[in-house]
Amino acid sequence: MVQAFVIGDIHGAYRALEQCLSRAEFNYDSDHLICLGDVCDGWPDTKRCIDELLKIKNITYVIGNHDQWTLNWMKTKVVEEIWRTQGGAATISSYATGIPDTHIEFLEKARPYFISGNKLFVHAGIDPDRPLTQQTVSTFAWDRRLIQRAYAFINQETKHKITKFDEVYVGHTPIPFARPMQACEVWMMDTGAGWGGVLSMMNIETKKVYTSDKVPSLYPGVEGRMKTK
Repeated sequence: MVQAFVIGDIHGAYRALEQCLSRAEFNYDSDHLICLGDVCDGWPDTKRCIDELLKIKNITYVIGNHDQWTLNWMKTKVVEEIWRTQGGAATISSYATGIPDTHIEFLEKARPYFISGNKLFVHAGIDPDRPLTQQTVSTFAWDRRLIQRAYAFINQETKHKITKFDEVYVGHTPIPFARPMQACEVWMMDTGAGWGGVLSMMNIETKKVYTSDKVPSLYPGVEGRMKTK
């Protein structure tokens, strides 16, 4: 049976990615994986992460803000200081032997957002008060307004809707939980893999969650985490 999964921000944590795919018994030939962006920066294995994602035949990749920084460096070789100090140094090190063209193409082809049925997948969020066609890639990669609005209802049983979509999946903003959380129709998928948390992957249909071990335990002695988002 073909299954569809969504995964949060990986941030160079190949060992966590490997655990999630294995624990979900993900089929590289038939299952669909939707990545919410920020495979880059933080832990030391950005190159290995993208190598692994390229093995998946049915993958949809949504670009994140760290991916944008990394892609700019890959194409220009310019190292922005803010990027270098926010996880970029680890990405640079992971490409010490060179940057494959396939990795540049992978990030270049990433989508600003993805819609399947009436489900929206986006890295950071959207402006809920404006049509998507009137919004920018910067909004989709950086904006936290949707999360902030949804988070106000996270402990309330009453169902509120804040967008036109049945479900919205976002990363970007780490949540202080070891599994994805839903507020209104918004699923928050970033469970802190770039810091001291875990990487989370979820079956979109069944909502079954597969998590890695805490990422620092997978990289003992490695100072790979970012300072801020």
